[in-house]
Amino acid sequence: MSDLVVTVPKTFGLDRWIGEGDPAGAPWTGEEWGFYTWGVRPTIEPGERVYIVFNGKLRGYAPLIRLVAPKRFGQIVLVRGGGAEAVTIKAPIRGFRGWRPRWWDRDIEIPFPDWKTP
Repeated sequence: MSDLVVTVPKTFGLDRWIGEGDPAGAPWTGEEWGFYTWGVRPTIEPGERVYIVFNGKLRGYAPLIRLVAPKRFGQIVLVRGGGAEAVTIKAPIRGFRGWRPRWWDRDIEIPFPDWKTP
């Protein structure tokens, strides 16, 4: 598995990010949503997970539909559709730029019903 972790910048805001796509637990509208980031092209395949961090907490993940690397050097777009799940881990996660591979075992993930709370 090559799951990735990304951070929503505090300046972007949690509410704005939630408003951008089909949230966890909602049925898929058929719309696709892109998370734009920068860095070396990651090794990730469709169906693998893209985890989201905001304000020091893991908020959940969505399955990747595809990865797009536009011609702008270093830009990466992680495209998702529906199927987002709200999960977290007990450990805090500091925000960071770009992406990182998931570093925890999936076994420690727990449901996160309060994922919309900053």
